[in-house]
Amino acid sequence: MKRLLRAVCPGFFSLSLIILSACNGKHNAPSNDAINAINLKRGKITLCGPPGQQFGSVDFETSCTGKVKEDFNLAVALLHSFEYDEAEKVFAKVIDEEPDCAMAYWGVAMCNNHPLWAPPSGDELKKGAKAIAIAQSITQKSKRESGYIDAMALFYKDWDKADHHTRSVRFEKAMENTYRENPDDKEAAIFYALALDAAADPADKSYSNQRKAGAILTTLYPGEPKHPGIVHYIIHTYDYPELAILALPAARKYASIAPSSAHALHMPSHIFTRLGLWDECIQSNLASTSSARCYAGSTGIKGHWDEELHGLDYLVYSYLQKADNKHAKEQCDYLKTIDTVYPVSFKDAYAFAAIPARYVLENKLWEDAANLKTHPADFPWAKFPWQKAIIHFTRVLGYVHTGKIDLAKIELKNLDAIYDTLMQQKDAYKANQVKIQIIISNAWILFKEGKNDEALKTMTLAADMEDKTEKNPVTPGEVIPAREFLGDMLLQMNKADQALEAYEADLKTHPNRFNGLYGAASAAEKLHNFEKANSRYRQLTAVANSTDSNRPELDAAKLFLKGKSIN
Repeated sequence: MKRLLRAVCPGFFSLSLIILSACNGKHNAPSNDAINAINLKRGKITLCGPPGQQFGSVDFETSCTGKVKEDFNLAVALLHSFEYDEAEKVFAKVIDEEPDCAMAYWGVAMCNNHPLWAPPSGDELKKGAKAIAIAQSITQKSKRESGYIDAMALFYKDWDKADHHTRSVRFEKAMENTYRENPDDKEAAIFYALALDAAADPADKSYSNQRKAGAILTTLYPGEPKHPGIVHYIIHTYDYPELAILALPAARKYASIAPSSAHALHMPSHIFTRLGLWDECIQSNLASTSSARCYAGSTGIKGHWDEELHGLDYLVYSYLQKADNKHAKEQCDYLKTIDTVYPVSFKDAYAFAAIPARYVLENKLWEDAANLKTHPADFPWAKFPWQKAIIHFTRVLGYVHTGKIDLAKIELKNLDAIYDTLMQQKDAYKANQVKIQIIISNAWILFKEGKNDEALKTMTLAADMEDKTEKNPVTPGEVIPAREFLGDMLLQMNKADQALEAYEADLKTHPNRFNGLYGAASAAEKLHNFEKANSRYRQLTAVANSTDSNRPELDAAKLFLKGKSIN
């Protein structure tokens, strides 16, 4: 036992002694000191939504007594909607009522993992390791429960030595065993599917893990139509251009299953974004951001909850695709009023960088792009180099397009430095994302210097690299797709045939993007391919159909459709 606890929870052997000292009690219940050492989140559930707090239906069998069953099921339902803080509060309540309920400690460990988001912080890893060590020390549990607990223990084992992906793969393999050994356990199947998604290789374009997960979840769904985890994980599983249509029914269902969860209100917009369903995406994130603001106010959070900023990113992206600059600008201006967020996370950093960058780049406001400032100024940007790179990338493009090539090259050095930092941190995925930005920047510089052949070769390289790399699950997409940039460059070189090809290829993975549709229509018109131009202009006006849609490109499209060529 001592060796096991040392392995799972390095640096906390004193905790194991506390646990072991209590092993003579009923069911090996841990001591109060051991429980207090976890530093559990406690308090009433605080989430905003319809009366009665609706989070879906979960029935998770445990060997704990019936008096905690309802709370345990609620905690798992919250866990399935990634409401980690609130789920931990309910697991803590179960522990307070029944300290020898081993699975409650498993639940706490699960709350501090949060797969599909950023890797847990050091404090979260320590906390999860403490909780899972206690879960393993309690002998009153079933073989099935031991499977869950031991699988989670493998994730936390050597957390200070092994990298996140390695530990996620360990968890996936162990959960596969639990799933195989308990074929009638729907929760094992659901958590195994989540583990498959979390351990998936971002470079695997065959989506082998995701397809396995999808097959499991879609088989379960008809028999569990109100289970929050099934529909939630279907959305994550199919959050890829080639697969997104498979998740549309789940996306349109999830918010009604768990309307009291801000994340459940937001999550459908991942699929709506993939499919270019901007009106549905807007409605999803208006509801989500409102719920997140309510949550922050109800819990006394100082400032804004990070889930609100996450929703704002998708909201602004959607408004921009509808050419609704009025509402997009309102949200950008609102973002400028936000100085304090909780928790300080990768989602906050991404939203603070990407939202203003998207606005100026989508609208080609190059002077504003060149002068884009980091906000908030006192945000710990050094902890989020990948996100900060978006600001530098935007400035490079602003300088290039305003003819300030020397300043663009100086700004480009900041991107190079960030790339080096990410490589030193062994964060290959984010380093690759920044590398693509560097290559795009160099391509535009070469183009403005009149080196067209080299510029096209370089931009094509960036587009090919981006095609081979999936977007981060948190983001609605690249700030501007590289292949759309390629189309823009080709069109400026009067290579309309190649530009049309680039735009059309990009629209397959980024459907209904405003600039992609306009670019394709413009290229087709230059080629006198009026059938294609008419089709894409009609699609553009159908997408940008709100009373607040207003951009010069939209006016040009309407003129063409009236039979008045913009040329």
